[in-house]
Amino acid sequence: MSEKKHKGLLITLEGGEGGGKTTQIVRLRDRLSKAGKDVVVLREPGGTVISEQIRDVVLSAKNIGIAFTAEVLLFQAARAQIYREIVLPSLEAGKIVILDRSRDSSVVYQGMVRGFGKDMVEKLNDLSTKETYPDATFLLDLPVELGLQRRVESGKMDRLDMEGMDFHVKVRDAYLELAKADTHDRWHIIDASQSLEEVQEELWTKVKTVLGI
Repeated sequence: MSEKKHKGLLITLEGGEGGGKTTQIVRLRDRLSKAGKDVVVLREPGGTVISEQIRDVVLSAKNIGIAFTAEVLLFQAARAQIYREIVLPSLEAGKIVILDRSRDSSVVYQGMVRGFGKDMVEKLNDLSTKETYPDATFLLDLPVELGLQRRVESGKMDRLDMEGMDFHVKVRDAYLELAKADTHDRWHIIDASQSLEEVQEELWTKVKTVLGI
């Protein structure tokens, strides 16, 4: 892991399906804005015109035949675009950037679960992000069955959501493995099976600690 290279703060929310990352990020943005912080919120893949077009391809339920090699490279292409267009300039300007997924998603989904290997994916991540790492990563963890149930109830199932139970179990296990192996105090695990309000309060408490406010 490289030393911090930016003036701002990069926060990422990670986790399997149905953990409520998007909802929590919106609430977190609002609270930080009220606290006077300059906040930029983005999602991966996506966040720019080009990256959103890539998202449509790589996550569309219609593209179930996409090759795993194409998958890993498409995610990296979307990441390279958003980092150069928005993330890196925002961090250089001293802003707080909150990402709904980032490099760790690729390590988990493509590196550990798809089998490309963590080292290879991290090399691609470094290329895409110019060796930029999050300052804090919050893992919204919950039982796989509950997460998938929430996704089904939301009516928003993408190509990865439609993978089998074994796939999603491996995803959860891989995330927990990464978080527990952390030696830089970057990862923070939050029980996402709690209510939205309980998750938000725990997340807010941890973010305030990271920010020193």
